Amino acid sequence: MLKRKCKITFISHGETVYTQENRISDSEKYPPLTENGQEEIEKVCEYLKVRGVKNDKIFTSPATRCIQTVKPIAKMFRQDFEVVDNLHIRKCGTLNGKTFEAVAKQYSDDFPTIANIDVEGCELLVDFNERVHKEVMKLVGENKNSRLIVVTYPMIIQSVVAQVLKVSPEDQFRILIKTGSLTQVSFFDDWSSLIYADVKPL
Repeated sequence: MLKRKCKITFISHGETVYTQENRISDSEKYPPLTENGQEEIEKVCEYLKVRGVKNDKIFTSPATRCIQTVKPIAKMFRQDFEVVDNLHIRKCGTLNGKTFEAVAKQYSDDFPTIANIDVEGCELLVDFNERVHKEVMKLVGENKNSRLIVVTYPMIIQSVVAQVLKVSPEDQFRILIKTGSLTQVSFFDDWSSLIYADVKPL
């Protein structure tokens, strides 16, 4: 019988103005959730209640938008949460503040993956994926036989799903993770299984 090491329910932070504008940003302090983003997380909380999702610990990425997202979830479960500083968004260097449309025009051969774009201060996608994998596996290793909730960015969840399904960095953009959505992964000794992805409570 297969014995699961850990199960993680990843929750994407709610909508921000940058989500609406399709704007790239690695800022941790801005932007906050929009009113619609707050409503998305209310629906996530209701979904967690109705589905009876169990958890032992709650973790979050450090950005304001993630902290705003995790607070009502932690309140619902009557639990504290822990910030994982190294589970931050991909550093985008000189692409910071640009829209995806602007990047598409500037790097048409690489868009929309921007996997191979190497600009000043930008974290290569392969390095980003390696960092995400290391941090997630650290959580798994330190929380064996546990059920976790991890509130983070759509891009980080996309990276996790890509690694579970062995999707190449060049095709990683094909995995859509929306704001205010849930993705669940079970981790075993030498492999992991995607239970569901990008579930958006209505």
